[in-house]
Amino acid sequence: MDNNEDKFEGIIGYTFNNIELLKVALTHSSFANEHKLGKNKCNERLEFLGDAVLELVMSEYLYSSLMNVQEGELTRKRASIVCEPTLDLCAREIKLDEYIYLGHGEEITGGRKRASIVSDAFEAVIGAVYLDGGFTSAKEFIEKFVIDGIEDKTLFYDSKTILQEIAQGNNLGQVRYELVGESGPDHDKTFEVDLYIGDEKVGNGKGHTKKNAQQKAAYMAILRYRQVTGAKEK
Repeated sequence: MDNNEDKFEGIIGYTFNNIELLKVALTHSSFANEHKLGKNKCNERLEFLGDAVLELVMSEYLYSSLMNVQEGELTRKRASIVCEPTLDLCAREIKLDEYIYLGHGEEITGGRKRASIVSDAFEAVIGAVYLDGGFTSAKEFIEKFVIDGIEDKTLFYDSKTILQEIAQGNNLGQVRYELVGESGPDHDKTFEVDLYIGDEKVGNGKGHTKKNAQQKAAYMAILRYRQVTGAKEK
């Protein structure tokens, strides 16, 4: 297991004083149960702690950076950042999914691709960094792997809604998604969708759920729209 943690430390640029914290953060309950490690050797408690640290850091960031935005909108923005799809995206950027310890059953049924497992592990790593290096280290981790590039990450999460607003606001036509492909075993399917606005195909996306494939198609369509028009829609 040690080599696994060493590699992940290299990716995140943080060296743990107590490597056991990182091991626990990377250990899913299925692995802990299968290997009879005990309830405190899976990442659920660290995920609980990391979630609280993440909310605090994101609240401070939004409060400081959006001076004219009121409480309700700040709450909505924070929710779109600390939600499962966005954290899953952040986690996969640092290849966290490759380093999680899963039980055999969870592994063969596609658990490594499950957003809930990967996003929970990401929050557990935040909790581990917090316990190991204090609030400053945890904040630096969040700034580096969540806040940096946050506009693109939240754009991805909100892509279907944003594209719908762009299409309606500019009278571009009706947005529709067409499933054009489906492959892989039942527990690990890949879906492919084409995206049309009116009669024009404007995007294509693949994902392990139909919703994720649609999000990717919408995200690519928004980037294309911005490139063509120079627009910067909210």
